[in-house]
Amino acid sequence: MNTINPKKLLNSKWTAVTPKNQEKHFIVTKVEYDEDGIVILCLIESVMSKQPYPINWQDLKNDNVWLHGWQ
Repeated sequence: MNTINPKKLLNSKWTAVTPKNQEKHFIVTKVEYDEDGIVILCLIESVMSKQPYPINWQDLKNDNVWLHGWQ
């Protein structure tokens, strides 16, 4: 399980374990918080296609799907 501090999500780099559409490397480009500091929006962008995707930031904790950094 990946450990993630939600305050350090922005600009973090991730590798998809099973790439789709030849998109393997991603970077978190936008994170929004509510007034209590809870993440309400997280956008992850493919480095190859520059296509942004909304993601539940807690999904990044699953190391069967995501690896921290670019592998």
